[in-house]
Amino acid sequence: MKLRNLSVAALALAAFFHVAVTSCDDETSTIGSSIVEDHISITIDSLFTVDGRPVANTALQSRTLLQLLGRIDAEGYGSLSSEVVTQFMPSVTLDTTGVTVEMIDSMKLMLGVYHGNFVGDSITPMGIEVYRLNRNLPSPIYSNFDPTGYYSPSDKLGSRIYNASTLGESDSLRNLTAHTVTVDMPLSLAREMFTAYKENPAIFASPSEFIDKIFKGVYIRNSYGNGRLTLVSNTLMRVYYHTMTKTDDGRDSTIFKMANYFAVTPEIVTNNNIGLNIADDVREMIDAGENIVVSPAGYDVEFKFPIREVISSYNSGKGTESAINSLTFSVPADSVKNKFGFGPAPYMLMVLKSKKNEFFANNSLPDNETSFYAEYNATKHCYSFSSMRAYLLKMLEKETLSEDDYTFVFTPVNVNVETSGDYYYGTTATVTSVTPYITTPTMAKFSFDEAKIRFTYSNQMINY
Repeated sequence: MKLRNLSVAALALAAFFHVAVTSCDDETSTIGSSIVEDHISITIDSLFTVDGRPVANTALQSRTLLQLLGRIDAEGYGSLSSEVVTQFMPSVTLDTTGVTVEMIDSMKLMLGVYHGNFVGDSITPMGIEVYRLNRNLPSPIYSNFDPTGYYSPSDKLGSRIYNASTLGESDSLRNLTAHTVTVDMPLSLAREMFTAYKENPAIFASPSEFIDKIFKGVYIRNSYGNGRLTLVSNTLMRVYYHTMTKTDDGRDSTIFKMANYFAVTPEIVTNNNIGLNIADDVREMIDAGENIVVSPAGYDVEFKFPIREVISSYNSGKGTESAINSLTFSVPADSVKNKFGFGPAPYMLMVLKSKKNEFFANNSLPDNETSFYAEYNATKHCYSFSSMRAYLLKMLEKETLSEDDYTFVFTPVNVNVETSGDYYYGTTATVTSVTPYITTPTMAKFSFDEAKIRFTYSNQMINY
C-alpha cells in the first residue's frame, strides 16, 4: 500500500472541520482551545488494482425515442442492423367540424432526421417497409425483440427508398437543419382513424385503450440496401384533408389542411430491434479477455471495484477524529481500429451489476452510491468518475460486504443535461435522463492495469 502524509497549516484545519465535525454548539468559550491548535494529516492512497472482463449485452432496453434504421458492415467492428417497432400516442382532439370522411385525402408516416445524423454513405439508397402490428408490444421490451408473430407480411402499409443526402433538394430545404423521410400510408387507414374518432373520441384520450382497441402500432423493417445507419429523431403520422367554404361572392372554395394524428412520445412503447455480428478479429480479442466495450447491443465490461481494500486502508490509518475527503476512479479507454473510426462512447455509466436492469427500467439517474457516469476525455483518453465519496460512506455503514456491493458494469449511455441560471448566480447543469447508447456504433478498449483510484482522508492530530 502506497501512503503519503502531508502536514498542512491552520487554513486546512478549517476545511477539515467543514467535513469532519460531528457536533457543535454556539458557545464562544475559549476553554480547550489549546488542544486543537495543532495540525491535520492528509493521507492519499493510490495503490489499488482493478481487473475486469467483457460480458455480452445483447438485450438492452432502449428507453429512448431515437430510432435507428439501416444496415452497415464495418471492418474491425462488425455488421450492425436496426429496425423499429413502435406504438403511437393519438391526438386528443381531431378537427371534425364540417369534415366528412370523404374529405380525408391522404396520410403520411414522417421520419424526422437531423442533417448528419447517420453513419455510412449518405447517398446509398436504402429501403424500408412499414407493417401494421396485430398484437400489443410487450413491456418491458428489449433490443433483441423478434417481431415475428406481431405483424402479418400481407398487411404492409407502405414502403420507401430513401437516402441521407440533400442532393436534389431545393436550396431552401438544403439550408434546413433537418429533413423528413416520408412514407405514404393507405388512405383507408386515415379514414379508419377519422371514423374511429367520430364514433368514440374518448378512446383517443386514453393511449392504452387506443392502442389496445384501435391501432397497435407499426413495424418498420429494412427491405433494401446496406451501407448506412440513419438516426430518426422524431416520428409521427400526418393526415391531409380539406374543407369547403363559400367566398364572399357565393362561390364554393376548398381549404386544404393537415393535422398530426399520431406521434411517438415517451408514454408509449418504442424499440430498436438491433442485430450485431461482431467482427472476427474483435471477437478474438474479447475471447482472449480484452476488456472491450461494444455498442449498441454488443459487450459491456464487468469488474470488481476494490472497496474492501479502500476500507482496509482507511481503517488502518484513521485516527480518533477522521474525515473522508474524496474517492475518485479514472480508467484509460482507447479506440479500437475499425473502418469507420467508431470510438469510445461520449458517456459511460458505471452501475452495480445487480442494479443495472433496475436502473434503466425505472429511468433512474446516477445517485453516486450505486451508479455513476463520466464523460469521455478525448485528450486524456479516459473516463473519470470523481464523485464516489458517498458510495464509500455507504459501504462503511455495512457490517459485511457481498460481491453485489462492489461488482460493477461499464455500459455506454446517452446523457441529457439541462442548464439553468443567470448572470448573477451562474449556470447549473442538471442531468435529466440517462439511457442506453444507441445513437451510433461505439467501441473502446479499457486498460485496467493503468486505472487510477485516488482515496484521500484526513486525521486531526491533537497534542494534549
